Amino acid sequence: MKQFEYNRPFKLENGQELPSLTIAYHTYGTLNAEKNNVIWICHALTANSDAADWWQGVVGSGCVINPETHFIVCANILGSCYGTTGPLNINKLTGKPWLHQFPLITIRDMVNAHILLRKHLGIDNIHLLMGGSMGGYQAMEWSIMEKEVIKNLFLLATSPAESAWGIAIHATQRLAIEADCTWQQDTPEAGQKGLKAARAVGMLTYRNYGIMVQKQTDADTEKLNDYKAASYINYQGEKLVKRFNAYSYWMLTKALDTHQIARGRGGDVEAVLQSIDQRTLLIGISSDILCPLEEQRHMQQHLPNCTLVEIDSAYGHDGFMVEVQKISAVLKGWLE
Repeated sequence: MKQFEYNRPFKLENGQELPSLTIAYHTYGTLNAEKNNVIWICHALTANSDAADWWQGVVGSGCVINPETHFIVCANILGSCYGTTGPLNINKLTGKPWLHQFPLITIRDMVNAHILLRKHLGIDNIHLLMGGSMGGYQAMEWSIMEKEVIKNLFLLATSPAESAWGIAIHATQRLAIEADCTWQQDTPEAGQKGLKAARAVGMLTYRNYGIMVQKQTDADTEKLNDYKAASYINYQGEKLVKRFNAYSYWMLTKALDTHQIARGRGGDVEAVLQSIDQRTLLIGISSDILCPLEEQRHMQQHLPNCTLVEIDSAYGHDGFMVEVQKISAVLKGWLE
């Protein structure tokens, strides 16, 4: 992991400022002399900048996104806890961690941080900008904010605006964190039990009825306790608590809610979609209940240069992470 230090005030969309900014990022491969082999990956909610680790089978040697031919960049998002400035970092104005005082950030703020890093790395254009879920939110915003820089776009399991369904889910997750009696303590460990519950809510939306029944049904019909599905949800919650932070989770779900490509652009989502004229590959997952296929179909109707591929998968929203062979085959064919 590398870090870029931006030692000047960073203005946020809400008018507030961060006194400085640290951006954690990974690069793979080499920028060619023509500077036309850049692939930039935007990551989702609780991922990090090491895309070759969390997207194995899509990113890496011999994969469709290959460091032997591409210069691949992935930056940790603003507000996260994986190296980029977030709630656990020290506020230089107070000398203390931000914690609850970290300001509201938006998807556009994340993209503006990416743009600072792009310029720092000497990248003039991005051959392919790609991301799934929240990564797709960033990619879509960026394709509008720097239209001349982004040449091709690859979006998975995403939408042009956060839905009322998504906002309701995030509000429920924050309620779980806020219900933790430790949440109001000004300590980095605050809200861990609430984070576990919030992740449990999230898992139900990342998967769905079908895959949960298929994978987590008990064979023992005599059971009265210790059900497989309950153990699975507990395990997923505990796993996230060990690697993530409640402040970042609370803040990043707020950022998800702000996703609306029509804000400040006339208020017409369809018109803004029509302005995204980059060649675009769009993938939707058949069983996704978080960003359902109807959202990608709506996008495809209004994006002027878009190919939509619907992948049949039982894995719901998580299909964009799980179905690496199907995704790689589609992307490879489209790039060629």
